[in-house]
Amino acid sequence: MSHISKNKAKLLARVRRLKGQVEAIERAIETDTPCGDVLNLVASVRGAMTGLTGELIEDHIREHIADPVRDPDPVRAQGAADLIEVVRRYMK
Repeated sequence: MSHISKNKAKLLARVRRLKGQVEAIERAIETDTPCGDVLNLVASVRGAMTGLTGELIEDHIREHIADPVRDPDPVRAQGAADLIEVVRRYMK
């Protein structure tokens, strides 16, 4: 079972929130909402998508490369922990 299957409910909830945010952008454009407000909505979607991407990458590292908590090789575990931290910082 993949990490996506294990976290399916949580991931789908995030995707559904994103879908709602994108639909809000569509409604804002249709109703001639001021551009500053539309830009704020777009920025929110971008942040949410970045968060989802970061979570998926981190889970992928833990599941398919090395889990810093469970890996018996301390060097490999530290390398995985370092990579996860870099991904978290990069995705902010």
